[in-house]
Parts: sequence; C-alpha cells; structure tokens
Amino acid sequence: MPTTLKQDLIALLPRLRRFAFTIARSAADADDLVQEACIRALTRQDQWNPAQPLDRWVFRILRNVWIDEVRKRQVRTGQGQIPAEDASELISVETGEARFAERELHKKITEMPDELGLVVLVVSVEGYSYKEAAELLDIPVGTVMSRLHRARKQLAQDMVEPLGVTS
Repeated sequence: MPTTLKQDLIALLPRLRRFAFTIARSAADADDLVQEACIRALTRQDQWNPAQPLDRWVFRILRNVWIDEVRKRQVRTGQGQIPAEDASELISVETGEARFAERELHKKITEMPDELGLVVLVVSVEGYSYKEAAELLDIPVGTVMSRLHRARKQLAQDMVEPLGVTS
C-alpha cells in the first residue's frame, strides 16, 4: 500500500471522528464507526479511484457502515445514546465563552434530526460544496439546499430563544 494513502487516511481521522460522532451521538460508537470505516477503506483500497478525493470516498464508507449498524440495531434493541455534552472532547476552543457557545451549537446540531444535522456538518463544518454533499449523502442538490436552509433557520431560532428574544 502506498505510504501516502496511509498518511492521508491518518490525516482524515479527526474529521471522520467528528462526522461519526454527529451521526452516532456517542463517542464510543463514533470510534467504532471510524475504525470499521478505516478497515474497509484499507481492505478495499483497490476500489478507490485516485482521481476521486479520498475524503469523499472514506466518508461514504463511514456513512454506509453507520447504515449497516442502524439496521443491526433495529434487530437487537436496547442500544442507548450518550448526551451531547460528552462531545466536549471534540471541541478545542481557547476561551470559555467561545467554548460554551460552540458546545451549545454542537449540542443543537446533534439534537437535530439526522437529515438536517448531517447536512450542516458536511457543508458548514467540513466545507463541502452542495454538490459534493449531495453525492456524499446520496441525495439531490436541491434537497441539500432545502435541508441546510431549514437547519440554519432552526439553529438560529434555537440559539436566540434562550436569550429571551423573539422574532
């Protein structure tokens, strides 16, 4: 295996974990998802097209691993989730106020329905274009745009309400 593929995969780990945590809402589950996605990427590297960005390919693998896990959990019940406050280890902001605001924002994103939260994460946090997000999430570009609009509107409302401001 080329060393650059290994190195590129290692460089993606923080982004993969952030994405996995957003969809799984559990640090332990996120770690398991990232591990399984990396194993699949390494064992199926012959399926990767080097002309395609590695991150998109591995993010799609991670998403598919999550879908497989959700299907398994539908069969065996009793799988819980941890509160979004446990995401604090993912946040590396220096000031207390900024850390609090970012923690609250991340909490609001993880509390959103997956269809909205994933779009926010992929477009606003990871910086993918609408087209790239649509390909990654396997939905039309228009759906990405409408979900992002709804998510941003909901986030704005959720972040303003605690301040006692009404629109």
